[in-house]
Amino acid sequence: MSATPLATHGRYSFSSIKDRPAYRWPNGAGLAVYVAVGVEEYSFGEGLTEDLFPGASRPDLVNASWRDYGNRVGAFRLFERLASFDIAPALLLNTAIYDHAPAVIAAARDIGAEFVAHGISNSHTLAGMDPQEEAAYLRAVVERITVEEGAPPAGWSSPWLAHSPATLDLLAAEGFKYVADFRMDDQPVWLTTQTGRLMSMPYALELNDSTTIIGRQASARDFAEMIIDEFDEMLEASRTQPLVMSVVVHSFISGQPFRLRALTRALEHIAARRQEIWLARPGDIAAWAEERTGPGGA
Repeated sequence: MSATPLATHGRYSFSSIKDRPAYRWPNGAGLAVYVAVGVEEYSFGEGLTEDLFPGASRPDLVNASWRDYGNRVGAFRLFERLASFDIAPALLLNTAIYDHAPAVIAAARDIGAEFVAHGISNSHTLAGMDPQEEAAYLRAVVERITVEEGAPPAGWSSPWLAHSPATLDLLAAEGFKYVADFRMDDQPVWLTTQTGRLMSMPYALELNDSTTIIGRQASARDFAEMIIDEFDEMLEASRTQPLVMSVVVHSFISGQPFRLRALTRALEHIAARRQEIWLARPGDIAAWAEERTGPGGA
């Protein structure tokens, strides 16, 4: 009896990290590190929300106020702390921020952030959209960032890390260079699409304060220790191959004072080794890797 082939998604094939193109990051570094800051806006009482206090009464001002802290306070403190270490982050941007919290946009520009498209609002999800609706949604995000920043975004990160069957094809067709949603590897991976080239930028799903601190109830200290351990392990492994490490935080989560203090210890640990690594933005990493891997890369 012959074995029935397992179903696959078909978006990338198996590749061993032991058999990859040999190259280094700028200055001979083996490890590239980027920090992404999620800056989000929600529609009050509608759609999806991230809540700290489940089961709140309606209208839910309690959870809304917790999320609003990020755009009123947390984003600025995170930006200032990152700037103190000379770290230019990726900004995972809901374009509604342009209208609802323009001061956050100005502060992000001031520290040299890369604007990564993250939907219009985090009350939205691509899951369940038909291809025409989704294409129009992606185009609206691209057009807004292009008008405001003078250039289209190179990268996309999905609200709620959610996708439709057509998402990757539509991202490539819209001209995105990379998507930061997946952690199948420690190196950039070329995805298979029907419409063009699209790179998967390593995105550590667990070094994410939303999934780990809110979703799994880890403490701020636990989260900082995870970052430190990941960094030390990957730095050692990168002696012989180029690797990418990400840290993903949100303005309303890690921007809270007690979490920011813990996160700072992890940032200090990373910055102390900056001569051995490449502290970069994901767009810079994608461009460097593309020149050195080509479509036959990982």
